[in-house]
Amino acid sequence: MKVVIIGAGEVGFNVASRLVNENKDVVVIDKDHEAIRRVSDNIDAQVVNGSGSSPISLDEAGLKDAEILLAVTNSDEANLVACLVADILSPSTKKLARVRNADFDQYHDNFRKYAPHIDTLINPEIEVVKTIDRMMNMPGVVDVGEFADGRIKFIAIRLDKDARLAGTRLSELFSISEKQRPLIVAVIREEKLIIPSGDDALLAGDLVYFICEEEKLLDTLAVFDKHAEPVQRVLIIGGGKIGIRLARLLDEKSIYTKIIEKNPDRCAKLAERLNKVVVLHGDGSDQELLKEENIQDVDVVVTLTDDEEINILASLLAKQMGARKTITKISKFSYFPLMSTIGIEQVVSPRLSAINTILQHIRRGKVLSSISIKGEQAEFMEAVALETSDIVGKPLKNIFFPKGALVAGIIREENFVIPTGDSIVNPGDMIIIFARKQAVPKVEKILAVKLEYF
Repeated sequence: MKVVIIGAGEVGFNVASRLVNENKDVVVIDKDHEAIRRVSDNIDAQVVNGSGSSPISLDEAGLKDAEILLAVTNSDEANLVACLVADILSPSTKKLARVRNADFDQYHDNFRKYAPHIDTLINPEIEVVKTIDRMMNMPGVVDVGEFADGRIKFIAIRLDKDARLAGTRLSELFSISEKQRPLIVAVIREEKLIIPSGDDALLAGDLVYFICEEEKLLDTLAVFDKHAEPVQRVLIIGGGKIGIRLARLLDEKSIYTKIIEKNPDRCAKLAERLNKVVVLHGDGSDQELLKEENIQDVDVVVTLTDDEEINILASLLAKQMGARKTITKISKFSYFPLMSTIGIEQVVSPRLSAINTILQHIRRGKVLSSISIKGEQAEFMEAVALETSDIVGKPLKNIFFPKGALVAGIIREENFVIPTGDSIVNPGDMIIIFARKQAVPKVEKILAVKLEYF
């Protein structure tokens, strides 16, 4: 598979790195010399120093031989124009574009139906707001994702030192009632990913990833001693695109919300666009301002400025001053391993959301969703098993899966099946696969060969 990526920023760089590691032919286009040098110095990918909307640059990149064009510059307009030019030069190339401006929201269908005929429009900010909303309403959750239109969740929680499951072997979990029993697929311990077996024990401080049905979620969280607490007061720091989207959502839910924004002109626009939300002009990392706003009475503080150092500082300050929960927006992937060390657990990233969406549409096979976890150490994939596949009609124990990969769940109509070695996948089933980063290419090969019609 050949992929042309326009934009060598954080998203373009990380997607290129992932795809090269999966043995795909990748070409990166960017007019920024330093960005291109970073790619050529660190990734085994072809580079073109030029504009992604230039026919000459696209031709030099070999667009006509590419299966996918990915436009992920920081400019929505540049991404749209690049797709328009690509549509003229190579109509058969599948086009994906990152378009973040809310002004374009109502035109997404038009961009698909008419020129530039973009197959997939990616707005990671919408996904980030959804993730924040889920985190707010799930006690103790560090990470969260969905399968089967939200009916199945994957959850990550930090195991407290006094939790009843601390020191428990996974084989002992079968003594827990089926309604509460967690299906644990991975453990992060000291920043290392472990796919545990029945003999492995859970330890205090572990970040535990499990899968469960939505209707059983609160019961399962209770097993980890995480209990629901209603969210009534929210403080948003940063009134940018994500901040206003989140404020509107909370306003619709009648949750008392305040938003702090440093830019006075932006404050005026926020006040015009928001109904019941209180808009405050100020610095969200100002201790005196937080004290004036009774930060100790706030249920959730969400830091969403464009400066991640401010987001980190404001979150730490809010927690120290008594806020019950903080959610922090981070963009630099190099910061992720540091967050839990300094006491910040709940983190969201528009860039990681963009990468997850992109990978979902680049993966071969009938992949419905693809979600990276913990700094991209591993990945959840949701795929459809077709009747032509060798995976159907025989026990899972007789099907080869690469080391570091496993079938974590089977969704059959309205039922969720926790698989065993004797489980049999039927045509039309949705399967949830969990795989280490190194195993993803082999899993993708299985999906491409065995889960697609030819």
